[in-house]
Amino acid sequence: MSTITFFIWVGIAFIALTWLAIFDIARKDFGTMGKKAMWAVIALVPFIGCLVYFVIGFRKGRVPKKIEQPPI
Repeated sequence: MSTITFFIWVGIAFIALTWLAIFDIARKDFGTMGKKAMWAVIALVPFIGCLVYFVIGFRKGRVPKKIEQPPI
């Protein structure tokens, strides 16, 4: 594998991790919009932001529970 191919695959992997972090941040509740925005900005920092989010911020947010509506 050439060096260029390796760096392309590493770049694709980091883009995929960044998108996963952004989607995870969007679906979770962090208490305030300020905290959610802070994690989104951290996740967008190239290469290390998504790793910081998955190591530190991933467990901080909670997935909101779905409210079941009674059948009509």
